[in-house]
Amino acid sequence: MPRRVQLEVFELTDMTDQRVELGQAELEETRLASYEQGYSAGWDDAVAAQDKEIARLRADLGRNLEDMSFTFHEAHSHVLRTLEPLLHDMVNKVLPAIARQSLAPMILEHLRPIARELSDLPITLLANPVNREVLERLVIADAPFPLTFKEEESLGEGQVYLKFGTGDETRIDLDGVIGAISSAVSGFFHIEKQQEERRHG
Repeated sequence: MPRRVQLEVFELTDMTDQRVELGQAELEETRLASYEQGYSAGWDDAVAAQDKEIARLRADLGRNLEDMSFTFHEAHSHVLRTLEPLLHDMVNKVLPAIARQSLAPMILEHLRPIARELSDLPITLLANPVNREVLERLVIADAPFPLTFKEEESLGEGQVYLKFGTGDETRIDLDGVIGAISSAVSGFFHIEKQQEERRHG
């Protein structure tokens, strides 16, 4: 009787299941890799978009600051151009008028502290002839010591010399003060004009 050979049976269902399981694992791995790749690409896009937005904002801010700076300098220049003639008029017209009104009180202010010491000494008040009437009325008429007026045409309207019998003298020079203020105002506007020219090339 012929002998039967038994062959080992491999069930196809097991192999099919194994392949399906391997396919799902690979699929899951592929899906995870795709997710990470997509997430990374999205992150890179977001960072690039943010960098682009920051660059745009910086550029806008720079332009706005430049515009503000230009506007400020324009306003500054306009204000100074408006003020310049006003300040020059004040220095050349208003201050001399104030100086004329202040001259007599300033002379008295110089003389009051030393009035007792000077009571017996003659004092000569040298001033421009234009000031004679006001100084005689406001200073000489009320002085409690001998005070005489002497015209000196070389002196400006805001200049007075007080010559004491002791040989000492005091100088009041409001013209010099006004001249210094005028020079300061002119110098200021000269510097401003130079800076404006440099800004505009």
